[in-house]
Amino acid sequence: RMCGIPPFSSIGKATRRLPNLRGGAMTEIAKGVSFDTVAREWRMKWSPDADKASLVKAQEALDEVLTEVKAIPGVKSVQRVVCGGCLDFKVVTSLEADKFGDWEGSEFSPEKKFLEKVKGIDGISFVETQTYTLMPM
Repeated sequence: RMCGIPPFSSIGKATRRLPNLRGGAMTEIAKGVSFDTVAREWRMKWSPDADKASLVKAQEALDEVLTEVKAIPGVKSVQRVVCGGCLDFKVVTSLEADKFGDWEGSEFSPEKKFLEKVKGIDGISFVETQTYTLMPM
């Protein structure tokens, strides 16, 4: 967990459900702050050394689990973010909020497999995860 944010399952206990024009129900965590999507982010730094070999290997590690991630019930999208200036590599998996707790209950499988793989890559550092809500505005 990052930023002192409790697990999603505990956020849901202090919220109320609202109708949603996009389909499904919205969860309101504070007046005017509602959501229907929860995302899990895997992030790390890569090195430009050896012709960006660590970036290539991080992508290969993602490719190995991508089909499994996309098959998680409730997945809305899987996005990869790469910044050549900050040397960021991020994977953001967005789920329907009412399905997120099930994925959390499975320890975000295949997260552990992916994170172990990237932690073993030379040039990869600062491997972290974060959970947050995500809404178009």
